[in-house]
Amino acid sequence: EIIANVAEADEADVDLAVKAARKAFDTGAWTKMGGRQRGYHMNKLADLLERDAEEFAQLETLDNGKPIFFSRAADIPLSVSHLRYYAGWADKIQGKTIPTGSEHFAYTLHEPIGVCAQITPWNFPLLMATWKIAPALATGNTIVLKVAEQTPLTALKLGELIDEAGIPPGVINILTGYGQTAGHALSHHMDVDKISFTGSTEVGRKILQASAGTNLKSVSLELGGKSAVIVCPDTDVDQAVADTHFALFFNMGQCCVAGSRLFVHEDIYEEFVEKAVAAAKARTVGDPFTQVDQGPQVSQEQFETISGYIQSGIEQGATLATGGRRIGDKGYFIEPTVFTDVRDDMKIYQEEIFGPVMSIIKWRTEEEVIARANQSQYGLGAGIWTKNHNTANRLARALKSGTVWINCYNVFDDALPFGGYKMSGMGRDKGEYALSNYTETKCVITPLENPAWL
Repeated sequence: EIIANVAEADEADVDLAVKAARKAFDTGAWTKMGGRQRGYHMNKLADLLERDAEEFAQLETLDNGKPIFFSRAADIPLSVSHLRYYAGWADKIQGKTIPTGSEHFAYTLHEPIGVCAQITPWNFPLLMATWKIAPALATGNTIVLKVAEQTPLTALKLGELIDEAGIPPGVINILTGYGQTAGHALSHHMDVDKISFTGSTEVGRKILQASAGTNLKSVSLELGGKSAVIVCPDTDVDQAVADTHFALFFNMGQCCVAGSRLFVHEDIYEEFVEKAVAAAKARTVGDPFTQVDQGPQVSQEQFETISGYIQSGIEQGATLATGGRRIGDKGYFIEPTVFTDVRDDMKIYQEEIFGPVMSIIKWRTEEEVIARANQSQYGLGAGIWTKNHNTANRLARALKSGTVWINCYNVFDDALPFGGYKMSGMGRDKGEYALSNYTETKCVITPLENPAWL
């Protein structure tokens, strides 16, 4: 059913948005404004978002399909928090004075990079928008934000609040459109200084190619994942079952860090599988505006992709322990699915599914599980469950992953950097680390005349 019609930005619209951002950067007030004043406007935006939190939660669930509980408890308050976190950074971006060993004074400046194109995904629409815009605003940049075509509504509503918060015209320009048109035009635009993208590895490669083929714009990417989660034999099995269930099924499995390769030690494998299957069967699926654990997948395309992977798992010989079918004949609802006896050569083991499909794999030795966990093109997230801190430290250091959770999962904080190794991307979102995505470092050197000291 159609819930709304939105504009489809084309190349001409992209050019208008980039020109508006360029004008605001080169001649507008935002870049020349003091950091404390920028922080004031960002905090004002956070206050307005908090004021309208229920409306945004309703829109997010309507747009994306996630249960309303999670929109209210996570997506909207975390977006508010992220804006406030970077508002606090806005007046603390500073360089260094550097001794030269000669009669010269040298210092560095961290300057805004310019016009930033930002392309966001559909799994956490508003939260990912704030992950992008907040550090860019704090550092004095201007923005062209292209939101996912599947989920544009909360970003458009945010645009109204941006005006109300007093952020000057042209500082944030929001486009709705398709990746192959609007996204393509943005990534190839010669007057875009920086592009930040969250989405598939396939598209991330295209954005890198576009940068190389145009003006070598700075690029940061947060891409796909196939996260390994390792359950050791000494762990609390019940707690590990609950945590790994959340690691995989949260947000209908539509998480880049979903714990989709679940390695369980052979000594506890049978007990773990029995309890994990029971947890999946107990999961409630239905109307996301009611009290359910799982809503529909975001689109027919995603529904069909997930269904294809489930069929592949069956055909390649994995054991379907539960789920695997469509629920009802209306909406994109999929049963929580668990595969056991999963081999390393199967598609469901190797490729990102982005859906409620758990694969449980048996392991025997620590050396073996480290090698298998790292034998992936991705390296975004990982999890470890053990009572032994030495085991936890050995595994955490051995895993090639941007984030490693120990005896927990999906724990995020505004201050913690997030990003991946290998084909999971480059650069980091969140925390102090994200500020470097949106600044250039300038070194200034001047002679000193008869200095008292060097």
